[in-house]
Amino acid sequence: MDAVIVTGGSSGLGAAVVDAVIKAGGRPYVIDRQQPADGVPWIECDLADTRAAEEATRRAIAEAGGSIDGVVTAAGMDVPGALADIPGETWDRIVTIDLLATAAVIRAAIPALKESHGGIVTVASTLGIKAVSDATAYCAAKFGVVGFTRALSAELAGEVNVTLVIPGGMRTKFFDDRDAQYKPGPDAILNDPAHVAGAIMFALGQPRGCAVRELVIAAETETSYP
Repeated sequence: MDAVIVTGGSSGLGAAVVDAVIKAGGRPYVIDRQQPADGVPWIECDLADTRAAEEATRRAIAEAGGSIDGVVTAAGMDVPGALADIPGETWDRIVTIDLLATAAVIRAAIPALKESHGGIVTVASTLGIKAVSDATAYCAAKFGVVGFTRALSAELAGEVNVTLVIPGGMRTKFFDDRDAQYKPGPDAILNDPAHVAGAIMFALGQPRGCAVRELVIAAETETSYP
C-alpha cells in the first residue's frame, strides 16, 4: 500500500487513518475543509459540493503521481434534532456530505483504483443499521452508505476491494458542538478512533484475491444491532 486518499482527514477518525497510513509507510492525501497535520498533502474542499469533491479527488490522484492504492471516506457530520426543527439546508448538507460525497469521491477514484487493484473503505455508523429519534438525516445518510457500499462491492468484485466499516461511538470532537441532551454522558464508553483506523488498515492491506466486506467496530459494551 502506498498512496491513500482520506476524506475528512484533518480530525477525528480521518486523522487517525492518516496517522495509521503514515505509520504503515504509506502516503495519505487528505480532502477536507480544514488543514490536516503539518506536512500531510491536502486539498481544500467543501464536500457538500459533490462536483468539487470529484475534482479534488482527481487532483489528489494527480499529486500522488497518477496512481493510488486506496480511498477511505471518513468525512461526516451530524446536527441532531427533530425533523421539523432542523433547517432544510442543514438536513440536506448532512446527507450530502455523509452519503453523496462518499459516492462522488469514489466515482472519481474508480479508474485509478481499477488500475492498481486498490481498495475502498466507506465509513457508515451503527446508526446505519439501527435507527434512533432525532437523527433522520444522519440515519438516512448512513443507511444509504450501507446500501451503496454493498451494491458497489458487487459491482467492482474482482477489480477493486470494497469494505464497509460500521463504527460505534468514538472519542472524537464529533459530539462537541451538540446541545447537551445529544452529547454522550460522563459515563459513556466510547471507542478509540485509532482502533477503528487499525481495522481500516487491515481491510486495505488484504492481499489480491481476498476482501474484507464488512466490519462492525465498537466499544465492547455497545449494542450495535437493533
